[in-house]
Amino acid sequence: MMRYFIFIFFILLSACDNNSPSIALGTLERDRIAHTATINEVVVSLPVTQGSKVKKGTLLVQLDDTQQKALVSKAKAEVVQAEANLEKLRNGAREEEIAIANAIVAGAKATLVENQANYIRSLDLIKHTAISEASLDKALASRDASVANLQSTQAQLRELTNGTREEDLRMAEAHLESVIATLASEKKKLADLTVLSTRDGILDNLPWNLGERVTTGSPLAIVLAGKAPFARIYVPEPYRVRIKVGDKLVVHVDGLEKPLTGYLRWIATEPAFTPYYALNQEERSRLMYLAEVQLPDSEAHLPNGIPSQVELP
Repeated sequence: MMRYFIFIFFILLSACDNNSPSIALGTLERDRIAHTATINEVVVSLPVTQGSKVKKGTLLVQLDDTQQKALVSKAKAEVVQAEANLEKLRNGAREEEIAIANAIVAGAKATLVENQANYIRSLDLIKHTAISEASLDKALASRDASVANLQSTQAQLRELTNGTREEDLRMAEAHLESVIATLASEKKKLADLTVLSTRDGILDNLPWNLGERVTTGSPLAIVLAGKAPFARIYVPEPYRVRIKVGDKLVVHVDGLEKPLTGYLRWIATEPAFTPYYALNQEERSRLMYLAEVQLPDSEAHLPNGIPSQVELP
């Protein structure tokens, strides 16, 4: 293709030298849509053959999705877990949990009363040297431990009855949003393993064979989109100011006796070759501007690559 355009370039240069350029040469083309691989997986299905017409949404290539389905299932489980945790924090402690905590506090109080009484008896006995100092110290330690245990169980009870802290709720909500986003990402990756046509057109090429493991970023399917092709041409610099997007132009296609009428759908703002500021006035006339002339939908049967000529005003 590049050699062909170089050949066109020299033809147009010769025409410009003769001061009589009236046509721009090129070929019929269509938009090339490359569906690329987002992951290196194995091709398990190629339901459409090359050269077939396809509609938007047609399955072109199916990659192995076993591992990705497992990741989606894992992400779903994490969402369920995060939702349950958030609901638990919002609902607070159950009545059964509060009852258990109250019972623990009551047991701690009873232990404290017992140990306090033991300590007081030990104080009386030590006065009569009925017990040793070590026994008194042990009774005191038991009393102090009971006090600390009571304070701990009372704090746990208050934690249950006061409800969840606002900070903990925000953390749980943020975690839920995070796992939901992860699930959406994994679902998108799963959907990308099913390669669907994004536009109507012709399936031009399937670079990978059934059973091959594709590489990430490589094209899986090439679709030539659109109904009728367009003529990709190079416009000489002297004619650049005479045409604009939307202008109707006459197109001659090799093999067709009658010319066709198309419209200029796009023209480059920068020259395709040497920039104008590096050339003198005579050389600037040899600059080329890439342009595309769209043919009517009635010419959808025309194939790509056919040489064409566009009359310039």
